[in-house]
Order: sequence, then C-alpha cells, then structure tokens
Amino acid sequence: MNNDTASVVDRFSGQRVLVIGDVMLDRFLEGAAGRLSPEAPAPVVDVRRRRELPGGAANTAANARALGASVELLAVRGADRAGCVIGQMLAARGVATDGLLASPTRATLTKARVVAAHQLLVRYDFGSTDRIDSATEANVLSALSAAFDRCDAVIVSDYDYGVLTPRVIAHLHHLQSRKRRVVLIDAKRPGVYRNARPTAVKPNYSQALDLLRRGRDPRELRRTDVIERGSQALLAASGAELVAVTLDSEGAIILQRGAPPHRCPPTAPHCASAVGAGDTFAAAFTLALAAGASGPCAGDIASAAAGQVVRKDGTATCTREDLLTALGHGAAASASHARALAEEYRRIGHRIVFTNGCFDLLHPGHVELLRRARALGDVLIVGLNSDESVRRRKGPRRPINSSEVRAAVLRGLRFVDDVIVFDDETPAALVEAIRPDVFVKGDDYTEADLPEAPIVRQYGGTVCLLPCAPDHSTSGLVRRIRAARRCAS
Repeated sequence: MNNDTASVVDRFSGQRVLVIGDVMLDRFLEGAAGRLSPEAPAPVVDVRRRRELPGGAANTAANARALGASVELLAVRGADRAGCVIGQMLAARGVATDGLLASPTRATLTKARVVAAHQLLVRYDFGSTDRIDSATEANVLSALSAAFDRCDAVIVSDYDYGVLTPRVIAHLHHLQSRKRRVVLIDAKRPGVYRNARPTAVKPNYSQALDLLRRGRDPRELRRTDVIERGSQALLAASGAELVAVTLDSEGAIILQRGAPPHRCPPTAPHCASAVGAGDTFAAAFTLALAAGASGPCAGDIASAAAGQVVRKDGTATCTREDLLTALGHGAAASASHARALAEEYRRIGHRIVFTNGCFDLLHPGHVELLRRARALGDVLIVGLNSDESVRRRKGPRRPINSSEVRAAVLRGLRFVDDVIVFDDETPAALVEAIRPDVFVKGDDYTEADLPEAPIVRQYGGTVCLLPCAPDHSTSGLVRRIRAARRCAS
C-alpha cells in the first residue's frame, strides 16, 4: 500500500466512481432575525439570500468529481423542477447524469433550511421517501449492471428514501461477488449490506450503536471508548473489511481486522450551518482506498477533506487543491484562494488572526506566540514562507525542513486553524487578500519594520506585537546543532 498522501491524491484523477443512492435538493433561505412575529413567539427572518445545492448522493458525487475522479451517478428523481435543477447543477460540475432517472410518480426530495446569523432555525422536508415502483426498480437494476462494469469503486449513499430496495442491494451483492470493486456503504441502516461484503462502511455514532444493537448509555462519556471497545463487533456486524466511524467534533475512528483502531482528529472549527461533511468524507475515503491507500491513511485524507467543508456554510465540496493544501502539499496560495478562505470564515462570523514566518525548527517561542495569537480571535491563519522564499532570506542552506513538513507540524498544533504557503519576500499580498482582523508579529519587530502594518491600519484592522520568548530562535538552534556535529566528528 502507498501511504504517501500526495501520491494517493494524485491518483484520484485515474479513478472511475459510481455513486448510487438518494439525491435531494438542499435549499437555504438565509438572513437576519432581529424581531419576533406579532402572530406568535417566533423569530421573523428577513431573507437576504436564497441558494439551492445538490444534496445527499448528489453531494457525494459532486465531491468525488471535485476531488478529481470521473463520476457517474445512479439515482431516481421526480419529473419536476427540483429534479431538473439537481441534474443541471451536477452536469455543470462534470458529473455524468445519464443514470439520474426521472420517475413521473415521485417528487424530488427537498430539504429546505431557514438560517439566521449562520444558525439553523428550522428545516422542513418534502418529496417522495417511499420505495420506488417495480418499473423504476428494473431500470435501476439494469443501469447498475452496466455502470458496475465500468467503474473502479462504488459509493452507496443510502438515506433510506426508497432507491436502495432489497432487490437492488441483492444485485449489488451479486455483482460484487462476481467481480470485486472497492465498495463503500454510507447508509442509514448499514447492517442490511452485511451480505454484500463491502470494502468499508461509514456509520456515524448513532448508526454504529445500531450495528452494535445497543442504545445510548448516559454513563458513557467518551464515544471513542465505546467504538474502540466494540471494534470487533462492528466489523462482524457490518461484514466489511474496514469501518470508519465519524464522530463530528471528535473526528473519526478507523477500524480494521488485525490492526489497532486509528483515530483521525478533527481538522477545523465547525460552522453551525455546514451540511454534508459526511458525504465529503465518504467520497475522499473511497477514492483513497481505490488509489491504494491503507485504511488509516485513507481516514486521514478523508478527515482532511471533511475539515475543508465543515467551516463553510451550506452544502459544500472539497477540491483536489483544497485537499492537497490541507495535507500540507499545496503550492504557494493564490490571492483568490486566500480571499475565499477568509470569506468563508467571515461568513460564519469568525474573527480572523494572521501571523507569518518560516517556522523552520519549531521551538517554545514559536508555540507561545501562536498560542497567544489564537487567543486574540476565533481562527488563526499562519502564512508560511515557501522553501524558495526561505532560501532568499536565510541563505542556500535553509530551510532545514521543507514547506510540507513545516506546514504539517504547524497544523498539528490545536491553536492553528490554517496554514497558507507564500512565495513573496513579505506576506503583504496575502494580508491584503485575507484582511485579518488582527495581524500578529513578535515584539522583536516594530511597526516601522512591517510593510504589512499600513495595509492593516488602512482597512481598520489591528496590529499586535506580542512578546518574544527569550533565548529561543531557529538560527540559534541551527548553530548549536552544527556545533554539536562538529564536536562529534
């Protein structure tokens, strides 16, 4: 197995993926709620933005395509406006929709959400959730046979809304027994797929408890402990080689026969109105497995992908470029990428803190500066000098560590939310794009030394110079290491 995350993600583009399941239209009515209705004690929302996005299996397909795979969707929609909109949105995203079958007897499921100040107030659902009729089922079976032969991997996105009937599940089992594919099950009732012998299942915590045939125990304070103690039972109940249990704010746990549980920590602050991160996880996890990654490596990649969408409001996708950046393999960021990142954070009301540096050999002075910087806002974005930028500043023998290594170390700190690599001599262009609320540097600088300071002051931000820890510097560490090596030789 190849567990180099960059090479795994590079192989996503060679994967042919079939997504089968329940599609829906995610509708968002967003605005502000500053008063109560005179008719009832209910908030009045002044709607300022309306959005419609592909949801459910359609979102899984959109994410797999955004990550670089070739994607076919097999699903059933109503012969109505909502179904047409889903098809148009997916086609615009590059998803093959010949398998998006229209049924005149069904209404496309729509989930409408009313959001104020990035908080979900109410969701109302409408559309068909009963089992598809026999004629439509026959069309699904025929399309599944043809698509299965063309694909490298299958993602089942089953919300229990009627497309994955017992006959369809049995047919999937038949096809898988004839010619195995990477098959991931993301289902409300994952246990019904046990006989299909899937490669992996992706239950959330409640679904994992259902597999274990136990209810919630109020005495159980740690969900991770429950899952790890039940690992063998979960593998047996699912019939899968791998079980990836997603735990939202606690990340995910990857279970595999003959190996210890692997924990994937969460990677980003959560937006209250974010939707569909599980779809992103399923898409990235499946692609990583199909690309030859081990279960733990695939879990880390999928967690990084999900971390990119949970900070966005609404139903969102993670691109291949987003994922490589999150994994520490991204090239120097463009101004548009940095601006989009900041806009996502601002849209959910976060106060942005920014600092920058080489961070070549991380030492206590760095850690304390970053910790104190994060305390000044809701998110901390770190601008990281690229390798070439460090060489121009520090000389040909620096950096000691590549930008990928330095970014990975920084992302491992709980108070660092994002790392953006830049090539310029200074991060002035990055600051202009991000427009942080607070720009932080150590007090070994003065404002006169910082070309970014006038930019920050001009748009109304704050420049904060934090005390540097004495007797700590990367250059000093390098000198001591080299002196020690000379002595040893």
